[in-house]
Amino acid sequence: MTVELVKHSAADTDVLWAARVSTAGEQSLDELTKDPERSKGLINFLMRDRHGSPFEHNSMTFFISAPLFVFREFHRHRVGWSYNEESGRYRQLQPVFYVPGASRKLVQQGRPGKYEFVEGTPEQHALTGRAMEGVYRRAYETYLEMLEAGVAREVARAVLPVGLYSSMYATCNARSLMHFLGLRTQHEQAKVPSFPQREIEMVGEAMEEQWSKLMPLTHAAFNANGRVAP
Repeated sequence: MTVELVKHSAADTDVLWAARVSTAGEQSLDELTKDPERSKGLINFLMRDRHGSPFEHNSMTFFISAPLFVFREFHRHRVGWSYNEESGRYRQLQPVFYVPGASRKLVQQGRPGKYEFVEGTPEQHALTGRAMEGVYRRAYETYLEMLEAGVAREVARAVLPVGLYSSMYATCNARSLMHFLGLRTQHEQAKVPSFPQREIEMVGEAMEEQWSKLMPLTHAAFNANGRVAP
């Protein structure tokens, strides 16, 4: 998984001027030239009491490469998000597929809603890699065979598995990103536990790392208040 921040307009001062317009009117724009550190208490108050709209006046656009099964989960996040994804109708898809690394926990124990993942054996990891690579090779060979026979790209892509990598632009604001992170990452400071699939959590962790550098006070308040989106 790769995550690149391609453009942004996001800073802690965006939260401050948006919040202070309620009491200062046009003078709230003075916040743009002031040190946000002096007002980090306000950011914490807004986060704690869940005054959410000031956290929407910013924007971040990420370029993300991940398997299709990650994007299927990602696209369930709709409020405050915009997506544009690579199209298998308009271009030939490249043979880049996902195989779990050695650190990926493979074995699920327990019942749905109350389960955990544990380490797989070396034999299970070897089987997983061998089986996935075999299916991927055969699927992509079939895909190329169909294209060479003149079958439309939008039809031929149906034989490709969800382990195929795709790419997309995803644009969000800090409030929508915090909601995403609250659901798609596990964290020791989270008030509400979440149990994301590891692959989408890896994407979330990479996005959070870059966002935390843009809005450090907002990120700190998010953690301090249980990682619940305001």
